[in-house]
Amino acid sequence: MSRMCTLPPYAEVLGVTLEPREGEAPLLVMPFRDDVLGRPGFLHGGAISGLLEVAAIVSLQHALAEDGGGRIKPVNVTVDFMRGGRDKPTRAEGIVTRLGNRVANVEAIAWQDDRDKPIAHARMNYLVARD
Repeated sequence: MSRMCTLPPYAEVLGVTLEPREGEAPLLVMPFRDDVLGRPGFLHGGAISGLLEVAAIVSLQHALAEDGGGRIKPVNVTVDFMRGGRDKPTRAEGIVTRLGNRVANVEAIAWQDDRDKPIAHARMNYLVARD
């Protein structure tokens, strides 16, 4: 069953598109372009962080849709950069590690060629207001 995900406005600035997956939250794909350029030939760290946050939001929306719905408010975000993002598309996935009645914990990873070699990883906590 496919679920509608609402992307935050920043996702449009990043050029993010969704890659649907059966029964799971979609993967996000961010193309390399001038809007996400940091130093020549590399992604800007803010663009990578934004992609990770959007991936977390999409996965949490997907989990909440299966659990009756709700609204979210970010509490904190921690991003670890592992290697430079190069001039190629970047994929990201959010993973809900805990969905409680009031708090959700989400991880997100971003990679380019190989999911097992991420360029960045994030951990986020959200307040949840149930519908």
